[in-house]
Amino acid sequence: MHVVITGASRGIGKALAERYAGAGARVTGTSRSDGGDATLDVTDPKSHAAFASSLGHDAVDLLVCNAGIYPDKGETLDTGYPPAMWAEAMATNVTGVFLSIQSLLPHLSRSDRPRVAIISSQMASDTLAPGGSYVYRASKAAVLNLGRNLATDLAPRGIAVGIYHPGWVRTDMGGDSAAISPTESADGLHARFDELDLDTTGCFRTWDGREHPF
Repeated sequence: MHVVITGASRGIGKALAERYAGAGARVTGTSRSDGGDATLDVTDPKSHAAFASSLGHDAVDLLVCNAGIYPDKGETLDTGYPPAMWAEAMATNVTGVFLSIQSLLPHLSRSDRPRVAIISSQMASDTLAPGGSYVYRASKAAVLNLGRNLATDLAPRGIAVGIYHPGWVRTDMGGDSAAISPTESADGLHARFDELDLDTTGCFRTWDGREHPF
């Protein structure tokens, strides 16, 4: 089994890479600068092309789109959330996911059981909308929508797509007071990804197996 994980140099991505490697999978983890098996700037189409080319004719059985940013912590409604922040978040959290999937479609198509797992967030939910973090929330809602639509379009190709809330995790993004460790999140997500198939494609689920409200 060959697993590709974007944003694998730290946090949830690193824990997932370790979880899959420990289970005997071949793991290719990417990082924008260092700490991964391969360099990939998810905002750069040329970087995607180079990474896809580096895989040759290898199959990708599972693509985990994990790379993301949360740039608007502490922003205020009256003066914060500058346009450049919106552009950067959308380029990374939404376009970056699309380009990751698009560039690796030939590799996914070579798998006997191709799957794509998109790491979104409970903050993508329209049902749960407590305010604040507008940039991050909007980008995660957009990637949830992207995943749902890709699930429809990729089903005829046999590629299943799932969208996941990884939990509130003790990472640089989640903070020290978060509820679970990266290892706990990775263990739960590993089980969720293993469940993913064409019968469940388009799902939005939590790391511990609950259906998440849209």
